[in-house]
Amino acid sequence: MTELELKLSLPDQIANQAKAAGLLTSESIERLVREAIRKAAAQRLIEYGKHLREPGGPEITEAELESELKAVRAELREAGARRS
Repeated sequence: MTELELKLSLPDQIANQAKAAGLLTSESIERLVREAIRKAAAQRLIEYGKHLREPGGPEITEAELESELKAVRAELREAGARRS
């Protein structure tokens, strides 16, 4: 496991709300980062799909599509494994 030290600058109200909600603990930050990783991977896949449907968009082979899907799945598995 990698240990990181974070310094955040938040407006007072947001900082107080986050603290009261227990969102500034290592566990909560880890959960938020995992969720962001999953969302980013899903969004990247959606954008890639939209790009493929555009007129004159790039041709993609089945192998290239499979490679992209494997990369997204690997990111999701890695994020899930860290959660355990």
